[in-house]
Formats: sequence, structure tokens, C-alpha cells
Amino acid sequence: MILATGALDGKIPLGDALMPSTAHLEIPQDVLDSARLTVDQVLVELAVHLYEQGRLSIGKAHELAGLSLWEFRQLLGFRQIPPHFAAEDLEQDLETLRQLGNE
Repeated sequence: MILATGALDGKIPLGDALMPSTAHLEIPQDVLDSARLTVDQVLVELAVHLYEQGRLSIGKAHELAGLSLWEFRQLLGFRQIPPHFAAEDLEQDLETLRQLGNE
């Protein structure tokens, strides 16, 4: 049985600030053993999958995986998962290159 719990609103009050809540997922040890994965490896696999599906940004995905942004990008490259790039991002990058070329 796999169970997940978490706050409905996603935030827990902490003094004057709001702190993101944490969900807890229980995975039977025999499932981890069968998959030959550790809990940390499951988090990496989940992060990669959600990023690949466009459900997580690269920032949130690398946080979930517990990897630096550089390490996560390397992992994506190794697995041949292309970066998600919005058209607006590309246009901004092209404009920056044009401006740098004029200096």
C-alpha cells in the first residue's frame, strides 16, 4: 500500500511566514527492493519523470531530486531529455545576444 499525506492548502503557518508543507509517501520496502532503488533514487526518478512530462520546472525538479541544478542538467543530458524552453525564453536570449553583439 502506498500512502501520501499533506496539508490541503500546501502551506503551514510558521510565525509571520508561511512554510511549504511536506507530504509523506510510504513505499513498502519490498517494492524498493524489487525495483532495486533507494528512497533518494526514487526521488530522482520522480523528479526526472515530472520534469520530462512538463509537470515540474527545472528548479523544482532539481530540488526534489536533491541535486544541484548543474547535476540535474547533466543527468537530463545523459538520459537525452531535452531542456524545456519557452518561445519567450528563446526570444529573450536572442535579444540578449543581439545586444551583446552591438557592444
